[in-house]
This record gives sequence, structure tokens and C-alpha cells, in this order.
Amino acid sequence: MPHTPPPPQTTPPKAFERLLTVLHTLRAECPWDRKQTMETLRHLSIEEMYELGDAILDNDLDEVKKELGDLMMHLVFYARIAEEQRAFDVVDVLNGVCEKLISRHPHIYGDIEVDSEEDVKRNWEQLKLKEGNKSVLAGVPHSLPALVKAYRIQDKVRGVGFDWKEKHQVWQKVEEELQEFKQEFDVAADEAIDHEKAEAEFGDLLFSLVNYARFIGINPENALERTNKKFIKRFNHLEARAKETGKQLREMTLAEMDVFWEEAKGL
Repeated sequence: MPHTPPPPQTTPPKAFERLLTVLHTLRAECPWDRKQTMETLRHLSIEEMYELGDAILDNDLDEVKKELGDLMMHLVFYARIAEEQRAFDVVDVLNGVCEKLISRHPHIYGDIEVDSEEDVKRNWEQLKLKEGNKSVLAGVPHSLPALVKAYRIQDKVRGVGFDWKEKHQVWQKVEEELQEFKQEFDVAADEAIDHEKAEAEFGDLLFSLVNYARFIGINPENALERTNKKFIKRFNHLEARAKETGKQLREMTLAEMDVFWEEAKGL
């Protein structure tokens, strides 16, 4: 016998309760939902997070709303699985994050005074250490993509004062790393390349570029992804224009392709 779906709600508490009701019903009645574990949901949650990231970069607020709903469903799903295992439930999750936010904002819920965003970050990291974190970097997930991880590492250590004072100092570090990379990977020199050393120096160069981007307020992950999207759009135009001429890209010279590429840049 089919279930009667709970109707839409107009307040946050009631809407959240509706999600809980729907998820609990699906968990009990749907073969697919009943089969899921935290491990099987993990890769799906990661995919949903990337889809949300795409929607944010595209400034597609309708898609942002949709992806936020998908993520909320996943969060409730994890809590439901944990409740079945008698580990914790969604109430524990919500109260836990509220307690953390309250304890880490003593300038709001206590008598600590702050003058800037940097003071808030500094207090946040110090409080995490007092709560038992062995390192400022303990909260950086091991599985983060390398570019995002580099940014988070640098932002974390900045919170305890380990940072450059002036942006020109950071740029000097970029130039220093670039020279070291060129010494290991000099394309003009007709000699063998030590790829292990070159890779290490290239990593240092990327790390310093991420640091400079962070220092001047650019998120390198967002910047690179926007460039990826721009390249894809232009290359798709190149493919379409080549098709109009009846040619395959592999049959065209680079100069011929560059005509369409420059055309795409003007769109």
C-alpha cells in the first residue's frame, strides 16, 4: 500500500522534520535506500559536493538550491544509519555542531574581544588545540585534492601567525622557486633531466604560487576551475567551427586551429 507523502512546509523546523520523515520512510521501505551504508554513500556525497561547487562557480542559484537539498539528504541519511547502529542520531549531530560553534565564538557568547577577522581565526585555531587537536594542521583532510590542500594548509598556519608580512616577500619566494625549478628543468639545455628533482621543485613552485594567490585574496582552486571552464568553452567552439568546414582537428594545422581559437576568445 503506498504511503501518503508529507506535504510541503513553510518553516525551517517543519521542513527539516519533513525531510526526516521522508528519509526514514525510504530507509525502511525502499530496497536501494535500505541497502546503503556510510561507505556506499561516501563517493556519492563527494560527487554532490562537486556539483554544488560547479553551481556556485556558475552562479546558478536554482542549481545551488537543488544541490544543497541533495547534500542535506545525505547528511540526514548518515545520521539515520548511525542511529540504527546506536552510535548517535541527528539530534546529537545538531547539538554537537551548535556547542562547537558556541565554544569557538567566545567573542559572541563570552567576554573575549576581537578587532578583526584575523583575531577570530587565531582564536579558532587556539581553541581547537585546547580541545585536543595535536596540530594546527590536524583538521586538513588527507584526501583533499592537492591544490585545495595546499591552500588550506597555508590558511591554517596563518591562523597562528606563521605567514609572510608583505606580499612582495611572497612574490620573491615565487621567483626563487621558479629559478630553482628552471635549474632542474632547463628546456634550453641539451642535457638529461632529473625528473624526480624537477618534480619536487615544480611542487615547491606551485605551493608558492598558491601562497601568493591566498595572500592577495584569490582562491586558486576557483581561479583554475574558471580557467578550465573557459578553455573547454573555447575548445568546444574550435571543434564546432572545424566541423562546419568539414575537417577533423587532426587534419588541421595549429595555425588553422588558432584562427578559430582567437575567434572563440572574442565571444
